[in-house]
Amino acid sequence: MAPSRSIVLLSAGLDSAVNLQRAHQETEIALALTFDYGQHAAAREIAAARAMCERLNVRHQVVRLPWLRRVSKSALTRDERGTPVPSRAELDSSAAEEHTRAVWVPNRNGLFVNIAACFAEALDCDVIVAGFNAEEAATFPDNSPDFVRAANRALRFSTLRRPRLVSYTQELDKPAIVRLGREIGAPLDLVWSCYRGGEEHCWRCESCMRLRRALREERSWSWFRRRRAGAGR
Repeated sequence: MAPSRSIVLLSAGLDSAVNLQRAHQETEIALALTFDYGQHAAAREIAAARAMCERLNVRHQVVRLPWLRRVSKSALTRDERGTPVPSRAELDSSAAEEHTRAVWVPNRNGLFVNIAACFAEALDCDVIVAGFNAEEAATFPDNSPDFVRAANRALRFSTLRRPRLVSYTQELDKPAIVRLGREIGAPLDLVWSCYRGGEEHCWRCESCMRLRRALREERSWSWFRRRRAGAGR
């Protein structure tokens, strides 16, 4: 039986990098999509995603959505809103919900999945791969299994080919995703998880803190820093 053909949503963060690698192993990737919606880290995400795709010989395309920045009040897109800087304790507390609201982009994953579905129909793909995780699903509903199930129900009506939305990391927390990534040889050294667009990760925003905590729990922090230094990043 021929492998499934897939479209991969690739932000170049930890979750999407591991899903890209697994999709590369499990499917024939027709295209990886990275979205530029005016987020502060857009240039960094695009560069990291492009490098990952070059390493795996995967076709890559950037989809630009400038209007999404204009309608969004998110700290990810607005200069006047400071990016939240949580404490370690706040990552798993009720305060995490406040940080979620601060960085929330309206219907972002819903929009991305539907755009990917357009490409899936055009390119005869039956799978859309996204980087979701159990850790952030606690506060980001568009990371959750319920979101995936609802999206798949909608795709049965909005498409003729009925591609399925899947995530190989849906049930995993960040440390488990690091572990899986190392086991399958995912391009973790190229990951860009920071909400900001600086020269290097800030290691202070929520996304950076979750990545660093996961790397440290998996005893991969020093490995990660060495690999990034070796890659000249």
